[in-house]
Amino acid sequence: MNGHAMYTAVASQGDEDLVTRHASLVKRIAHHLASRLPASVQLEDLIQAGMIGLLEAARQYDSSQGASFQTYAGIRIRGAMLDEIRRLDWTPRSVHRKGRDVAEAVRQIEHRTGRDARDHEVAEAMGISIAEYHSILQDVSTARVFSIDQEDPNTGEVHEPQGSDPGPLVILQDDAFQAELAEAIRELPERERLVMALYYDEELNLREIGEVLEVSESRVSQIHGRIMLKLRNRLADWTRENQQRTA
Repeated sequence: MNGHAMYTAVASQGDEDLVTRHASLVKRIAHHLASRLPASVQLEDLIQAGMIGLLEAARQYDSSQGASFQTYAGIRIRGAMLDEIRRLDWTPRSVHRKGRDVAEAVRQIEHRTGRDARDHEVAEAMGISIAEYHSILQDVSTARVFSIDQEDPNTGEVHEPQGSDPGPLVILQDDAFQAELAEAIRELPERERLVMALYYDEELNLREIGEVLEVSESRVSQIHGRIMLKLRNRLADWTRENQQRTA
């Protein structure tokens, strides 16, 4: 259903005010996402996609389910924006490939040493300079590292999931997945947990987090990229184990 038809359906139910009251939520979420993305992703595109998500939320919201409309709408708005980002598919294949290489190097170092991998160790293991390693982390920080889409292991090309496999929202709402994600975050070093809290709970941007930590914005981006790779590795392992158990 296009935006106009959806609005007509909502309006016929007398929910115009509900949409109007929460239009600012769309802009707030769009600005927060845009601050994490390359300039090639247009704010206007995110807002347009978010408005469609808001209209869908107003049309489908059921107060008997317990969640407030703002909570429910926020999920639908973010989902619509992420779908738009996926459609644009701005992340170069090389970012996915290099991200996997870093994640594997980190995994091997941490398995061997029993502690967090240090930057210089990862760079040395990959045969690259610290500057190049930091550049990869910054790219990963803005990439779709939690995409549930399928990637070709050789080319890094992303394919849409086939069949009736659960989408990203379904997976994120799964209690077991959420528990594993929460545990993975709890196991991060204190500094990395703080970055996650400031970024996702407090919704600070990278520059603001840098001011809190007294480091540069680029350094925060590197830290965030490293966190994303750690969590991606942990959750990928968890997903494979669960698939094997249910096969």
